[in-house]
Amino acid sequence: MPIERSTVEAWLREDLGHHDVTNHVPGETTGRLVVREAGVVAGLEAAAAVFEHLDVAVTDRLADGDAVEPGEVVLAVSGPARDVLRGERAATNVVAHASGVATRTRRAVAAAREVSESVRIAGTRKTTPGLRGVEKRAIAAGGGDTHRLDLSHMAMVKDNHVAELGLEGAIERVRERTSFATLIEVEAEDVATAREAALAGADAVLLDNMAPETVERAVATLADADRRDTADAESWTDPGNAAAPGSVITEASGGITLETVREYAATGVDVVSMGSLTHSAPSLDHSFRTG
Repeated sequence: MPIERSTVEAWLREDLGHHDVTNHVPGETTGRLVVREAGVVAGLEAAAAVFEHLDVAVTDRLADGDAVEPGEVVLAVSGPARDVLRGERAATNVVAHASGVATRTRRAVAAAREVSESVRIAGTRKTTPGLRGVEKRAIAAGGGDTHRLDLSHMAMVKDNHVAELGLEGAIERVRERTSFATLIEVEAEDVATAREAALAGADAVLLDNMAPETVERAVATLADADRRDTADAESWTDPGNAAAPGSVITEASGGITLETVREYAATGVDVVSMGSLTHSAPSLDHSFRTG
């Protein structure tokens, strides 16, 4: 998903305003974006798009996902001094923010890998309006899973839907309106609801705001239900039921942090999703230098 031209134009319009009185500098120059702390760099495609929109040549850059140390040049440009200076703030800001997301994601993945080689660390839709593409790419650069990019990528049955339609009714209504390729995930706040959702045909069950020990019990319960219900042909072989024994994806979510992700990863859950990857990631400090 490339950076849209309209997005770059909006970033520059926001920063330059209707009359840039600062950057009328004659001549040609070079510029370097330098990282000032260790981490994982991301957002370089977006930064390059800013400079290229201004007809400034990108002469060198690292790859998103590269580990960096203080003092490394992550992107270099060359062109008219006026345009290099006009693009530097938007480019620096987006790289700093994206790199913060990538760095936080890499740390979460590393913590999870201490106890599980298979669990996925995923982002959520708790992204900054207008920056979702940048932030989702940064999660991927950090080794995380982007989860659904928008509401069309997976159907989520939440408590409000269940309150209106009942659990089975909500799942059936969504299934009637989605493609065979669309997963249906059901939010559950207790173990009993998680099992009921799996038996009702959910492809994935989100174990929401549960303590790690409760998540572990829910995962075990769903695995046990899968084994027992294999013999129940009506339950598991209905053509309208996309779930099958052992196929239900389990996801833990809700307030999970860098300090607690290891505990959740150890529960046997398939996915640990963390809104904090985007909404709580501090920027990774960068500095832009010319000449």
